[in-house]
Amino acid sequence: MTLRIRQLVLLVGLTPGLLFAQRARPHKRTYVIVHGAWGGGWDWRGVDSALSARGNRVYRVTLAGLGDKVHLASPSIGLATHVSDVVNTIRFENLRDVILVGHSYGGMVITGAADQVADRIHRLVYVDAFLPDSGESLAMLAGAGFNQMVTANARDGMIVPPWVPADAPPPKDVPHPLKTMLDTLVLTNPAGRALPVNYILTMNKEATSDDFSPSADRAIARKFPIDTLITDHTPERSAIPGLVRILLRVR
Repeated sequence: MTLRIRQLVLLVGLTPGLLFAQRARPHKRTYVIVHGAWGGGWDWRGVDSALSARGNRVYRVTLAGLGDKVHLASPSIGLATHVSDVVNTIRFENLRDVILVGHSYGGMVITGAADQVADRIHRLVYVDAFLPDSGESLAMLAGAGFNQMVTANARDGMIVPPWVPADAPPPKDVPHPLKTMLDTLVLTNPAGRALPVNYILTMNKEATSDDFSPSADRAIARKFPIDTLITDHTPERSAIPGLVRILLRVR
């Protein structure tokens, strides 16, 4: 150990090992994660654990009427309600320098949230998510197959997930308010649209495109960094290590 470092160790009263451990400690980030349609914050528990184990703070927002808030489900819940869920989490937790992550439908939500609290957000990350412009709705961006599935499974203003048995115990995907997919997003803050963005596209093996390829193409056209994960549409279940590695690279 050099004389200068030895003097510093004596001055602050640290052992050499502790000094170097503190210098090597990674910079902590704050992640706010927004799940997709039918889901809930519960679905991102594994990603949360992996990010938190590395010293980061993670907030998993559960949108109104979904996940553990399913008892509040209502066909009157719209996109603006879900945007407020995220905005209020950031404001009431007094979060700043946030990496705001949105999965699938969550891309609509984080775009709206960024418009309202741009000064608190460091970067947006879209995980196989819709990347909307002002005046667009999810129904406008989704492919024909997706919209047909939504129409076929709409019941009293809610979209029932056909892949979930009625008697399945929680945690599970639950009916999603149809209104959130029909509402158009209105953006008024240029600062929100100027925030840096990363896009993560998931692709099944040997596939060349999917429902989210148009959003990925939009990200490429805007020169946003893009990563591709070879997995299904729910990497928070099927590809946690790979997804976490990408999220940790985001700076």
